[in-house]
Amino acid sequence: MKTTVLLINLGTPDSPSTSDVRSYLGQFLNDPRVVDLPWLLRKILVNLIIVPFRAPKSAEIYRKLWTDEGSPIVTHGEHVQKLLQEKLGKEYTVELAMRYKNPSIPDVLERIRKSNPDRIIVLPLFPQYASASTGSALEEVMDEVKRWWVIPEIRFISQYWDHPAFVRALIERGKEYNWRDYDHVLFSYHGLPERQVDKVYEDGLCKDKNCEHEITPENKYCYKATCYGTTRLLAEGLGIPEENYTVCFQSRLDKKWLEPFADKLVEEHAKKGAKKLLVFSPSFVADCLETTIEIGDEYQDLFVENGGEKVQLVESLNDHPAWIEALEALVTG
Repeated sequence: MKTTVLLINLGTPDSPSTSDVRSYLGQFLNDPRVVDLPWLLRKILVNLIIVPFRAPKSAEIYRKLWTDEGSPIVTHGEHVQKLLQEKLGKEYTVELAMRYKNPSIPDVLERIRKSNPDRIIVLPLFPQYASASTGSALEEVMDEVKRWWVIPEIRFISQYWDHPAFVRALIERGKEYNWRDYDHVLFSYHGLPERQVDKVYEDGLCKDKNCEHEITPENKYCYKATCYGTTRLLAEGLGIPEENYTVCFQSRLDKKWLEPFADKLVEEHAKKGAKKLLVFSPSFVADCLETTIEIGDEYQDLFVENGGEKVQLVESLNDHPAWIEALEALVTG
């Protein structure tokens, strides 16, 4: 059987120029699954307020992130694509796409269509399901494939936060640091508006579903619940007692996002006398702006400003051998 594996990550500007960053932010933030507001309000907010003011500042940050190879989220993805291809062998073809910008999902899917596979496995590189990430990527794939005359067998992998091989890969990465050498451990996940996790439920709100403590049939696709679930598995695997770590959420745009806020915790721990923090980012499988710059640079500066000394980022899985093994297990399982 001829199988194509489509890996999908979030995306990146084509370059760190202001014009390319503006184009990227425009595509990203106009996605109704990302900014889930009425059409007209979203267009005004994104195109007339957020993008014009944010693009120049974001371009400066992307210039710090960029390497000689280009954007890390793409280069890490290309390394993973190559290593997974070698792992799976000639019966599989591994492709890489970005939800926003390039390589684009439509372009990569057209190449896949022309290759006429028997089966396609769509694997978004987002361990915990969220409508704004996994949901958007899968919707884009479906919007393209629905136009095909011949539609092969397609398998969607919606989330894998609790897959033993994925958890094992995170634990292996975490073992590169001794958590006992730090005053506290933070598990920092990308933030979401509270209303987006509330939409998971047919009845009630996330805050009423005990998402911090258990996974149930009702909250199994709740991003907040699976973030806490990921953390419990990681903490158990690394032997970190509950009192030594905190789950938090970063990259917020306003106060109505998931709490506690990562930057506030960094500041609070410094003011309480902590000197060293260890920070995991289990929702990011590749280092990017949110890990390298936001945690590695901005949180480090915030910590020092308030009396701390060192914020140590645990690197993302990137192309770690255990991550390639986890992807193989997800594809073949």
